[in-house]
Amino acid sequence: MSWVGPVADEFAALCRQAWDTLIPARAGYLAVISPHYDEVFDVAQRTECAGSLGKTDIAALVVWKRLSAQTRWVTDLMSLPDTQVRAVTERAVTAVRDTTLTRSEAARTGRGIIAGLPGFRTGDALASAVLTAAALQRMAVYDRRVQHALHTLGLPLTPAPGRYGRYLQLLDDLLHHGAARAAGWSARDIDTALYWTGGNPPQPAPA
Repeated sequence: MSWVGPVADEFAALCRQAWDTLIPARAGYLAVISPHYDEVFDVAQRTECAGSLGKTDIAALVVWKRLSAQTRWVTDLMSLPDTQVRAVTERAVTAVRDTTLTRSEAARTGRGIIAGLPGFRTGDALASAVLTAAALQRMAVYDRRVQHALHTLGLPLTPAPGRYGRYLQLLDDLLHHGAARAAGWSARDIDTALYWTGGNPPQPAPA
């Protein structure tokens, strides 16, 4: 999203202020969450070699996201040939790794492609996990805790179509306005900080 004039200045100030929350939130996440929890992203290593994700890879991400597997879309997805699933995810993998596109453009393209699979037409939680596994150093995970954190920080992200692409643009904005404080951070680092903030909102300072 392009901001101009005073609105742009206000948005930049919000992004800079957000780092006061993101930095301790990331530290809190690393202190509490087991370092083994994200081992499911070994899926990313398999994706690196295969260039696609299959049904088994997606199933691992469903468990990691703690989503219910007792839904119609899971049955529909598992009823498809793995080759068909991989044909779709291969195109999505190629899209999110395309460095001729900005991060947000790549995210938007990959999200649109993966929408062709059952369970991925609406909502961005599982789709974002799949796309992050496809490009771990470039994409980021989205969920309702992240959405809550963004709202708490005053950073706008509406549910209108194209949300995942706008989310990645927002992360790029945070990295840009974070300046030296953002050094060494990836989009994935920010999403874990937002996830932690969404479940542990910052408390106002005592009067």
